[in-house]
Amino acid sequence: MATLYDQIVFDEALIRRFDINGPRYTSYPTADRFGPEFESEAYRRQLEQRRDNPGNRRPFSLYFHLPFCTTICYYCACNKIITKDHGRSAKYLKYLGRELALQTSFLDPQDNAVEQLHWGGGTPTFLSHDEMRQLMAMTRRHFRLLDGGEYSIEVDPRKVDRATVDLLAELGFNRMSLGVQDFDERVQQAVNRIQSEEETFAVIDAARANGFKSISIDLIYGLPKQSVAGFDRTLDRVLSVSPDRLSIYNYAHLPTLFKPQRRILDADLPVPEARLEILSLAIDKLTDAGYVFIGMDHFAKPDDELAVAQRAGRLHRNFQGYSTHSDCDMLSFGITSIGKVGASYSQNVKTLDEYYDRLDNGILPVFRGITLTADDELRRAIIQSLMCHFELPFEKFEAPCGNAFSAYFAAELADLAEMEAAGLLRVEPGRVVVLPPGRMLVRAISMVFDARLRVNRTQNRYSKVI
Repeated sequence: MATLYDQIVFDEALIRRFDINGPRYTSYPTADRFGPEFESEAYRRQLEQRRDNPGNRRPFSLYFHLPFCTTICYYCACNKIITKDHGRSAKYLKYLGRELALQTSFLDPQDNAVEQLHWGGGTPTFLSHDEMRQLMAMTRRHFRLLDGGEYSIEVDPRKVDRATVDLLAELGFNRMSLGVQDFDERVQQAVNRIQSEEETFAVIDAARANGFKSISIDLIYGLPKQSVAGFDRTLDRVLSVSPDRLSIYNYAHLPTLFKPQRRILDADLPVPEARLEILSLAIDKLTDAGYVFIGMDHFAKPDDELAVAQRAGRLHRNFQGYSTHSDCDMLSFGITSIGKVGASYSQNVKTLDEYYDRLDNGILPVFRGITLTADDELRRAIIQSLMCHFELPFEKFEAPCGNAFSAYFAAELADLAEMEAAGLLRVEPGRVVVLPPGRMLVRAISMVFDARLRVNRTQNRYSKVI
């Protein structure tokens, strides 16, 4: 197992050469490959198979999609509902309770152990304190949250006070992700997200006082009005509070797909050279401050659980990003949420009306998904290995290939030749190793093993890998 995970080389020429559009691989096959032939009945069968085969059960991970926001951030590509009407969240919670009851009705009642839970959005802290208590109580009515589990929530610091953080800790949350994006006021005005340092850092102080195990800050590069000098100041302010984890996301400007982005002027976006300079600056600053590059756009302190799990070969990747937990079965609740049970993925309907109608009729609100083939499962494991550990040991995957990895993946290994010649990776006897210059481009390397992408090369549905 490689040990120098913290090594990363920013090579602008290589990035320009290999910066293609590609998936983030929070799943394989990716969500755009899900189809309508997998719907509520197919998902019900997957739940029943788990019930009927206790020897094959994985631990549970739970995801709740809470879509409501009071204001719109122009850059946002999430599925959200802009409203100030809290009556809408009250109704939504009632139906989340129905979905919890419906999904668990197809499971063994004793099969209820959860080691990972996440509230995402939208803005989960849109919920009132009573609504947060109600949702957690409904969850605990059906599931048992294990001691030492990973229980996380996405937080908008503009909507959270000390009392709310105290409540989150009381409910069992022990990890928090805070959206910041950029502290530059010109950038905040351009994306309609005015957020002060003071309110952001007050939430962090409250989380630490409540014993949260991990605090992560999300930043975005490539936003309108953004500059190298401005982002440098943001990084200095963020590093001054020493978060456990940092994510530096690339803003994907896709106004034809996401209507709020139409309020962002192309002329206000930083030129490609400036974007790369901002990214290079962020990498230098974070690594100089002692953060370990986990993968893609994620950094963590060396003693953070993500970094420890990576060094131990236990790092995993799912719809919430990098995770310290094993390959769980993920039950997901709410509109657009994506779940994973057995050898399948499923996604819920996208609108409230559809969601409510399905549940009113006692129907699981799944509208598309996919059942994985043996080849899909093999390639998923390979992509996980590359994305999490920058290494592909052939021996680990020989058995599913009939002990002929090199023959099974002859075309893929041949396609790696250009990347190897460029210094992104090294193909050795029995393994592929991603080198420090290739780690920023691991999505592009992983794409070589994506059989569905090899058949259909349409990539414009994805963002750039950098």
